[in-house]
Amino acid sequence: MSVLIGICGGSGSGKSTLAAEVASVLGPDRAALLAFDTYYRDHGHLTPEQRALVNYDHPDSLDSPLLAHHLDQLKAGYAIEAPVYDFATHTRTDQVIEVGAKPITIVEGILLFAFPEIADRFTLRVFRDCSEEMRFKRRVRRDVAERGRTPESVSNQFAATVKPMHDRWVQPSMDDAQLVIPGDGSLATHAGRVVEEIEHLL
Repeated sequence: MSVLIGICGGSGSGKSTLAAEVASVLGPDRAALLAFDTYYRDHGHLTPEQRALVNYDHPDSLDSPLLAHHLDQLKAGYAIEAPVYDFATHTRTDQVIEVGAKPITIVEGILLFAFPEIADRFTLRVFRDCSEEMRFKRRVRRDVAERGRTPESVSNQFAATVKPMHDRWVQPSMDDAQLVIPGDGSLATHAGRVVEEIEHLL
C-alpha cells in the first residue's frame, strides 16, 4: 500500500522543486516521485507545426486515465512503467521509467487537481501558490535552458495559453488543497512542513 500525496501549482511555481525536496527528505526507501508532465498525450501523428498549436496547458492535453490507473496500481503496492515525454518534439518516446511502489508516492503537476477523479485519489493535496511575475521569470529561464525555446516564444505562449489556463484551471484548484505553501521563502522550511503533514497521515 502507498499513501498518495499530490503537489499542484502553476508553471514555474516551484512545485517540482518542492516535490523533489520532500521526496529527498523522506528518502528513497520511503518515497517515490512521479510527474504528471510525463503523461502528456503523444502528438507524433501531427506535423511539428501542428504540434506547436496544441494547448499544452489545457487538461485535454494530458492522459489522465493512464495516470489514474497508475495511481491505483501504486496505491495497491504494484510498480508501474511511467511514460517518458520529449518536450522538444512534443511526442511520447518508446522509453518508460519504472516507478516502484513505496510507502509514500508524491505526484506533482500543474493540472493535478483539475481532474476530480485524480484529485480524489490523494490523501494529502498540497498547492504551491506563487506570483505571476515569479512564475513567468522561472518559466522563461527553464524553457530556454532545458527545452530549446527562445524568450520570445516562451513569452508569447505564456500570454496565449499559460496565463489563461492557469486562471481557469490551476489557481481555482487551490481551494481543493489541504495545505498551501508559498512559492518563495525557505525550501527546507516548506518541505519540512509538508513532511510533517505526511508523517501525521502515517
